[in-house]
Amino acid sequence: MSANSLFLVSLVVDSYDRAKTFYCDALGFDCLEDTAMPDGKRWLVVCPKGGEGASLLLAEASDDTQRAAIGNQTGGRVGFFLKTDDFARDHARFMQAGVIFREAPRHEPYGTVAVFEDLYGNLWDLIEQRKS
Repeated sequence: MSANSLFLVSLVVDSYDRAKTFYCDALGFDCLEDTAMPDGKRWLVVCPKGGEGASLLLAEASDDTQRAAIGNQTGGRVGFFLKTDDFARDHARFMQAGVIFREAPRHEPYGTVAVFEDLYGNLWDLIEQRKS
C-alpha cells in the first residue's frame, strides 16, 4: 500500500521578498528553502514553526493572469487554515505584528477561531481545535 500526503500548496504573490517577510516575520513561519532557479524564479518554501501538514510554495506572479489572482485565489472564501495550540498567544502576536483580523475571536463547536488576512487579502482561519 502506498502512502500519500499533501505537502506543498502554491500561493501566488507579487514579490518573493515581500511575501517571505510577511510569512516569516509577521506570522512566524520558518523558511525551509529559498533557492534561485535558472529562469530567474525562486523555489521559496515556508511553513508554520514546528508545524505539521503542508508548506507554502511562494510563487511570484509572472504574467497578467497570475497577477490578477493575487489575493483572490479562493474566490473570497477562507482558503487556508492555520492550526495553533494556543489561540490567545498567536492571536495577540499576530495583532502586534499588524496582521488584520476580519472578526473578533469566536467559539465554535470545533474550537476557537478568527478570520485574518494575509499580505494580499487571502483569507485564513486561525484555529485552536477543541480538545476532545
